[in-house]
Amino acid sequence: MELEICCNGLESALVAQESGADRIELCSHLHLGGLTPSKEVLLAVRKKVHLPIYVLIRPREGNFVYSEEEFDSMISDIDFCVQCGFDGIVSGVLFENFKVDVQRTEQLLCTAKDLDFTFHRAFDEVADTKQAVADLELIGIKRILSSGQEKTALQGLSLLKSLEASTKSIHFMPGAGINRHNVLHFKTAGFKAVHASASKIIGMSPSGTAETISDLDEIRAMLNIIRT
Repeated sequence: MELEICCNGLESALVAQESGADRIELCSHLHLGGLTPSKEVLLAVRKKVHLPIYVLIRPREGNFVYSEEEFDSMISDIDFCVQCGFDGIVSGVLFENFKVDVQRTEQLLCTAKDLDFTFHRAFDEVADTKQAVADLELIGIKRILSSGQEKTALQGLSLLKSLEASTKSIHFMPGAGINRHNVLHFKTAGFKAVHASASKIIGMSPSGTAETISDLDEIRAMLNIIRT
């Protein structure tokens, strides 16, 4: 089973690389659920990190229904990632009625060209999971990051297992609250990969937001469990 680490910048990405993680999802503002990193961060990480790097494309916090301007910025950001030689894109779009915006998501997928594409946790807000899976299968999505529509992936494990069994072309990657104490549940359930922030607090910003970094010991502990 692979371990993907969600990293909020260069320092965290370097920790994930040192730990031996399989790949990283690069984002900013983890406390907001993750947003698109700046171009400066993207270039710095691309230069110094040799793990596969998947970039989160999410222009703002909140829902996953985007204006024309926001969607144009997502297309532009994916173009930049393609030009810089990143390995994957993590993104997705919904309608206001909580259905997958198939046309726009397919545009993102096509813009990503040969980069691997993960439909992110917008999936956890869809009203009909079976229909969403069918819609995403139709356009060729191969991976969905999800907590099983619960606060943590462990709470959503039953739904995740059911959804994984319902499709032959899409793999579900559990994410949210996965750590050394529960990762074995997901390995035992047969998932091919899990997603974790595996972070620790190193301080507080002037605004009172916790500043975090990837935790080397936590990542290594998780890897020890899933690789033995």
